[in-house]
Amino acid sequence: MGITRITVVDPNAEQRDRLASEHIVHTTDDLAKAIAADINVLAVKPQVITTISEQVAANLSGKLILSIAAGVTIAKLEALFGQIAIARTMPNTPALLGLGATGLFVNKHTTGAQRVAAQAIIEAFGICVTVEREDLLDAVTAVSGSGPAYYFLMIEEMIRAGTELGLSPDDAKTLTVQTALGAATMTAQGESSEDLRARVTSPNGTTHAAIVSLQESDFGVVIAKAMTACRDRAVELGRK
Repeated sequence: MGITRITVVDPNAEQRDRLASEHIVHTTDDLAKAIAADINVLAVKPQVITTISEQVAANLSGKLILSIAAGVTIAKLEALFGQIAIARTMPNTPALLGLGATGLFVNKHTTGAQRVAAQAIIEAFGICVTVEREDLLDAVTAVSGSGPAYYFLMIEEMIRAGTELGLSPDDAKTLTVQTALGAATMTAQGESSEDLRARVTSPNGTTHAAIVSLQESDFGVVIAKAMTACRDRAVELGRK
């Protein structure tokens, strides 16, 4: 898909001008005209989905809707736009850096070619994992959708603890962020996190003391409880 074949709909004229200048895309404030495209990405707040559907007069048969509206189910989208191809996604904020982790579910009206097209769009800003049941998108929310915030919190606490141990705030931040980046990169290369952890955890050594402390504090239970709370809230919001 050539970038000049992309049309961005935005009601804000300043935003349209910026997007047209930075990304060489077509822009418009006419949703009814633009949504007749082969692939329509709904990157909007969930509360405006109904309003958007009311502005659509075009026949969307054979078109694909790729929804990034959090919590808006396939059933709701089909009720608004019809029995057409619909792909529902759950991205996360690192997509802004091309490091996104996105879950994807497609309805029964979506062809193989349309699913491939949806995946190609998502993979332009990270990785894509296709799930086989729509409810698993709530689990995706718990793992990757909200996941960056868990790591941000861990980083915050490590910086704070490092400072309390005597490091300057700048040094504590530099060391913590680089350590997080290094650990993630090593894990991404394929070796299991369990094996990597075992390799740096010498019996009765410094790392062992820290790991034992975390385990005695039920670190795993705390993480599982937090992620379950996230999943349950996603289910609740979806029902609303």
